[in-house]
Amino acid sequence: QLQLVESGGASVQPGGSLKLSCAASGLILDYYAIGWFRQAPGKEREGVSSISGKDGSTHYADSVKGRFTISKDNLKDTVYLQMNSLKPEDAGIYYCAAGDLAVRSTYPYEYHYWGQGTQVTVSS
Repeated sequence: QLQLVESGGASVQPGGSLKLSCAASGLILDYYAIGWFRQAPGKEREGVSSISGKDGSTHYADSVKGRFTISKDNLKDTVYLQMNSLKPEDAGIYYCAAGDLAVRSTYPYEYHYWGQGTQVTVSS
């Protein structure tokens, strides 16, 4: 059974850092695209970053480029999202999701398996 479990969410001050983890089971990371998404209260879910299972290429939303880094450890079946220089607008519930191997985007509709999310709060 395919399962994704996020962890690492916390409350931090603006300018702080967090590293989120997405632990996968029931799938081989190299066979799937993995994306990170976030949803703030009253807003639609938006794509933050993705990493291709095919070649490891990465994609970032413009709002996080240069601040966030996605990576994966196949031995640990885990995908990470390192978030630096956090801003209040980065707050929300962060989800990881798995999509087909050919997916290279962060459009939520292209991802079929979702975790339950982890809360990130950024405030002073």
